[in-house]
Amino acid sequence: MHFHRDANLIAGIEHGEDAGIYKLRDDLALVQTVDFFTPIVDEPYDFGRIAVANSLSDVYAMGGTPLTAMNVVCFPNNSMDISILREVLRGGLDAMHAAGVILVGGHTVDDPELKYGLSVTGIIHPERVIHNYGALPGDRLILTKNLGTGIISTAIKACRAAPSDITAVTASMAALNRTASELMPLFNVHAATDITGFGLIGHAAEMIAGSSTGYIIETGRLPVFEASRKFAAEGMIPGGLHRNRDYYKNIVNVSPGIPQFYLDIIYDPQTSGGLLMAVPADKAAAFVEKLHLSGVPDAAVIGEVTAENPGRIMVI
Repeated sequence: MHFHRDANLIAGIEHGEDAGIYKLRDDLALVQTVDFFTPIVDEPYDFGRIAVANSLSDVYAMGGTPLTAMNVVCFPNNSMDISILREVLRGGLDAMHAAGVILVGGHTVDDPELKYGLSVTGIIHPERVIHNYGALPGDRLILTKNLGTGIISTAIKACRAAPSDITAVTASMAALNRTASELMPLFNVHAATDITGFGLIGHAAEMIAGSSTGYIIETGRLPVFEASRKFAAEGMIPGGLHRNRDYYKNIVNVSPGIPQFYLDIIYDPQTSGGLLMAVPADKAAAFVEKLHLSGVPDAAVIGEVTAENPGRIMVI
């Protein structure tokens, strides 16, 4: 497929970027993205908060500042009470207020299944864009949220998750990636993306596609929801996990003896996951400490960038 090129297009779809960026002038560029999905928790208000956090994350991943948003809603008018939609939109609006984002409109269609998300517009300086490529050998990889939301969401749908599990995963998915995004320029982040439906491996694969670098991921350092271990062992595996594994397994080398749980969690599709960032080695520890002090408690160094396995991910 041929795409028209424009000299002002800083980021488009060619590299699987998180958002599109278009330069308006030398010191200002427009950031645009859209995302929406079906409920992954039972509470409509919480679903609204999570959907908004997820939609804004693409702007944050590139270092941008979201400014305005438009609701994207699919709603089954004939089979669901309108009070549910009100709660979804209330949760979304509260999340937008927390992010400093203004709701300017939206669009609703009648659909058999409830779906919600945002079309987001933001801004960024053209010279401060952080792409999902550009990691350098020796960089450390930092992940800012726990993995396992897909597994726990599957357990929620099966009525197997405890209230404490639901509370923990909801809080994580509803948390904005704003703080990590705002700190990225202070620590010279070379590349970043957010972890969503393609899982840790899938989004890491996008970061190294066509590059001369590879990633090493240390399973023992991955931040995870403890409940996801139990649910994975019980077979609470979302279908998206299997699809991710089938699609990306050919670029992954796994060290002998890695527990099965880690072979599940690295492919688990995330909803509103954390940022994965490539950071200079001499800044990584300070960055993680700053993230912890700034309210991002689960941030951790999970691996490094290497020149020894270009285009591949080593899981150790």
